[in-house]
Order: sequence, then C-alpha cells, then structure tokens
Amino acid sequence: MRENFSQENIEENNDEKIAKSVQSGKVELFGVLIEKYEGKIKRYGRKFLADSEDINDIVQDIFLKAYENIKSFDTKRKFSTWLYRIAHNEFINALKKKKNFLPLFDLDTFLPSALWDKTLEQNTDLKETAPFIDFCLDNLAPKYREPVILHYFEDLSYQEVSDVLEVPVSTVGIRIKRAKEKMKKICEKLEYKL
Repeated sequence: MRENFSQENIEENNDEKIAKSVQSGKVELFGVLIEKYEGKIKRYGRKFLADSEDINDIVQDIFLKAYENIKSFDTKRKFSTWLYRIAHNEFINALKKKKNFLPLFDLDTFLPSALWDKTLEQNTDLKETAPFIDFCLDNLAPKYREPVILHYFEDLSYQEVSDVLEVPVSTVGIRIKRAKEKMKKICEKLEYKL
C-alpha cells in the first residue's frame, strides 16, 4: 500500500504542489524547484546579460527571493509564471545598473543542446539560418524581443507571457505578430546585402 502511495505522489507532484509543501514547512523540497528551473532561468538571463558570472549571481538572488516570498505564492496559479516574473524583474534591474549594454541573443542559448543537436541532424539548413535568426532577434526592440523569447524559446503560453510581462494577452499577441513582421523585414534586408 505504501508503494502505491509513493508512486501516486511522484506522479502527481507538480510545481504548485511542491510549492504548497514548501509553504507548509517542507523547505527541503524547494531544491526540487531549483533543480528544475535553474538552467531555464540562466538561459533566460542570457538574453539580458553577457557575463555568465553576473547571470549566476542574479539567478541565486532570484531563487533566494522566490524562497523568501514563497508564502505569498498562490498555489492555484502557475509556479513557473511567478518565478519568471521574479526573474524578469531581477534581470531588468541588473540592466538598469549597466551602462552601454547591448543584449545578446544566441540561438544556442535558448534551445536545449539535445533539441538543438536533434534539429541540426534533421535539418542541416538550420545551421545556415541560425545566424540570421540571431541577427534578427538582436535587432528587435526589447518590447518585441522578450515576448518572442518567452513564447518560442521558453515555451510559455500567451497567457503566461502576459503574466510575466504584466501586459494584456492581446498585447502579447500583437507584439509577437509585429516582431515576426520586423524580423522578416530585417532578414529581407540582409538577403539584399549578401
């Protein structure tokens, strides 16, 4: 009977249930959330900052803030959205402290290496298009770039992107649509120059 209970708990464990357990005193379970999201938050941070040492420090601060404020997390909502909102605020604050900062966009940063390798095996043309995608993303205004990154590379829904950026869902859709249009124009200009 205990075996079934344990298996049931493992299958039902999701971020919100883990967060609820942390809220009720099982603080050691917060490590499960860190393990799950640390790589994702670092990858997200590379969109803001080039220095990996800065990113690592800020990611530690993000998880510290999340831990300190876990009691305020509403477990009826998505933990990932709540965490990305904290990360967004921390990275924006770090940007404000930097001078002459140009955000970096590297496709390798946003696609997990296993997926990237698999994609390259299936589509050798991607090797040629990756620099174009990089360049196009790099030339988008941040208000267009961030929704694209969150939706396409971090796999957040429009609603989740809306929650992270604190803008209406319709605004997310409009910004992503405009970002695609702008990226297309940038790529077209590049083709003429080549």
